[in-house]
Formats: sequence, structure tokens, C-alpha cells
Amino acid sequence: MKVSVVYAGQPPVLVSCQLEEGSPVRDAIERSGIKFRCPSLDLSTAKVGIFGKLVKMDRPLQEGDRVEIYRKITRVLDEDDDDD
Repeated sequence: MKVSVVYAGQPPVLVSCQLEEGSPVRDAIERSGIKFRCPSLDLSTAKVGIFGKLVKMDRPLQEGDRVEIYRKITRVLDEDDDDD
């Protein structure tokens, strides 16, 4: 089956790969080689999803799924930001 893996990094990375039917999310990420393209990616803490829904690494995949690896988003407040 064909699935895609995308990492929402800077810049975003999208990779397609072939897997056995029912393979888990973890296998798609490993097969995609995305860790080599994004060495700073920490898969032990990264959240993953399929089409915008959070899933666990052992969730079985279906044909055409898009595995998404989310990066932690942080906001740095400027002195003139008013959060009152």
C-alpha cells in the first residue's frame, strides 16, 4: 500500500513510501527516511497524526493515509506583547 509521511518542519518534508497492508505508523516513519532528512527530529517526544487526528505509533495504516509528524510550537513573547 502507498502512504505519505509529512513533517511540519522548516521547511516541511513530504515523502511517499510503500508498506505492507496494515503496517503501523512507526513503520511508515522509519521507511520514509525522514529522520535522516531532519536529524533534529525527536521521534520519542513528537506527536503524530493521520489527516489531522492524533494517533499512536502502533496504529495500523490504510492505503492513502498521510502520516503527519507535528513539531512543538512555541511562542516567544516580546516586551510589548500585552497578555493581560
